[in-house]
Amino acid sequence: MKRALKIALDNAVALGVIIIILFLFIPLPTFLLDVLLIINIGLSIMILMITMNISEALEFSIFPSLLLVTTLFRLGLNVSSTKLILSTGYAGEVIQNFGQLITSGNIVIGVVIFLIIVLVQFIVITKGAERVAEVAARFTLDAMPGKQMAIDADLSSGLINEQEARIRRGKIQKEADFYGAMDGATKIVKGDAVMSLIITLINFVGGVIIGVVMGGGDFSSVLQNYSIVTIGDGLVSQMPALMISTATGMIVTRSVSEGSLNRDVVGQFKAQPRAFMATGVILLFLAAIPKTPHVSLVVGGVALIGGGYLIKKNMDQQQAAIEADADETQEELPPSEGDYYKNIDNVYTLLNVEPIEMEFGYSLIPMVDESHGGKLINRIVIFRRQYAQDMGFVFPSIRLHDASSLGTNQYVIRIRGEEVARGEILVDYYLALEPANPLGEIDGIETIEPAYGIPSRWILPEDRELAEVYGYTVIDPLSVMLTHLSETIRKHAYELLNRAETIQLVENLKRFSPDLVEEAIPGVVSYAVLEKVLRNLLKEGVPIKDLSTIIETLVDGLSQGRDIDTVTEQVRGALARTITRRFCEDGQLRVVTLDAEVETKIVSSLTRNEQGVYLALGADLMQQIVGQMGEHIRKFNELSQRPIILVSQVIRGYFSKMITQFYPDVYVLSFNEITGSVQIQAIGNITMDTPARKAVGT
Repeated sequence: MKRALKIALDNAVALGVIIIILFLFIPLPTFLLDVLLIINIGLSIMILMITMNISEALEFSIFPSLLLVTTLFRLGLNVSSTKLILSTGYAGEVIQNFGQLITSGNIVIGVVIFLIIVLVQFIVITKGAERVAEVAARFTLDAMPGKQMAIDADLSSGLINEQEARIRRGKIQKEADFYGAMDGATKIVKGDAVMSLIITLINFVGGVIIGVVMGGGDFSSVLQNYSIVTIGDGLVSQMPALMISTATGMIVTRSVSEGSLNRDVVGQFKAQPRAFMATGVILLFLAAIPKTPHVSLVVGGVALIGGGYLIKKNMDQQQAAIEADADETQEELPPSEGDYYKNIDNVYTLLNVEPIEMEFGYSLIPMVDESHGGKLINRIVIFRRQYAQDMGFVFPSIRLHDASSLGTNQYVIRIRGEEVARGEILVDYYLALEPANPLGEIDGIETIEPAYGIPSRWILPEDRELAEVYGYTVIDPLSVMLTHLSETIRKHAYELLNRAETIQLVENLKRFSPDLVEEAIPGVVSYAVLEKVLRNLLKEGVPIKDLSTIIETLVDGLSQGRDIDTVTEQVRGALARTITRRFCEDGQLRVVTLDAEVETKIVSSLTRNEQGVYLALGADLMQQIVGQMGEHIRKFNELSQRPIILVSQVIRGYFSKMITQFYPDVYVLSFNEITGSVQIQAIGNITMDTPARKAVGT
């Protein structure tokens, strides 16, 4: 029994649609028709209330399908009522009472009211909703590539994780599907309005013909009876149709709301008390004009002025309370700077150097201050967690403070007290990153994106959707600043790893692998050696999350008497799977390779002295390698990928130190750091550009 009930509930909607279709063919008794008409009216009211209380359209994503079902339900009831009207001249109490209520004994009044309602629905609401749905569908589809790029940018900068990115991509796809479905669903509403007029005309003409010709009644009584029933039937169907049409318009216009319609309307009206009072004054002025409704205008004007005054008074009280709280929480400043530094212990505080600090101009403080809704600190916390998961290193806390020496829109990032990055953002604008081939030109202030150096422009918020349609990637100011900060931390993470952080990482590993730590540290692998190896890995973007593998490889390498640079290369080989996952995309690795002759030259240029091995490359060969690499980098830029050079393990470390002096963003990998499951695609090759080859080329 329970199983049968569960199956019935799971298929209730499908069974309901089948029953609705049967209404088109099976006659209904009047009492059942009355019940279904009341259900239809109640359902339409419920749908309208739902659309007014949602904050975004996807909260009611079933609306396009529900619109089709309710329209079919309404038409089925229309057909059933038409059968009763034409056969008996009576279609139940609901239709009869609605007809008598509207006509009030006057057929002309009923016809006029019915036509007005139908035309309002058809010309005003349905036509407008159809146009809005069409434009929303087109702009949503056109903006999809830009939104996808924005998600990819947030994912790559660590602002969101893979799961959040998947959710946002799914939401974008659902939005496109929803507005595309709504574009077609509005055509159903339009057709329903036309069909209501046709059914009403059929009921009226057909009823009069049947009543006079077949029933034998006199024309006036037949006309009176059938007109009341016909108009009642039309109004009973038009009332829910009008509500559904209004709900359609509501749901396709929910574009910039942050709450329900009720909350938005009340909140935004209450935010403008001066508009209330100004309107009241205008009504009082109109009351002074002769032959105007003085009493109504005076009452309305006084009510608006009084309401506006009360709202403004309430707003002033709230503002005063906020300022009082701010005064209470404000820290008391020292009496003077000179008195403060009379204490020599306070002078020593000036010697502290912060690992990371970020200074802001005056206009950027609200983005940082949590008491004013600033979200930068929360975003930094999210990025720290994501970076720790990706790289295995928790960077220290960032000191955030304002600086009067900066411009109002500027910010500076410092590592160990020295400036390493600087940027400028416009708080009230959005940054639009220019695509390779934009579909159109957008007005804005030209600039350069600070993190990646991409040509961009600051645009007004109202131009955001148009910019996305043209293919621009649009980013809010906070994300611009946080992306710059995250990229700076990634670039300088190796400088933030000190002895204390190394010890903390070892202590964390001791909780999971106590035997390994006890055997290796500090007896075989000192903290100094481990710190240097970890910094070497972070400097070249290699995660240090698998600390146990790193320490085990160090134990093996150092026991064989190898130097730190050689051991570092051995560690990189042990982390082949990690490096492969880090730099490969979809099982492919696009790289630039070195010609065998070039590698031979580099190997022969390795020189050893008291400090160790270094690369003593000739100036001509170095110039050729650097010049050719510059040409290949342009290919990587077209692929939106950071440049990678693939070399042999023997020269990898030395070649990396040499090439990154000219191209800091280039990664140098060796063949033994890539797993065999990866397909390597060489998009370029650095060769010996000898005079003989030049002659052959010409």
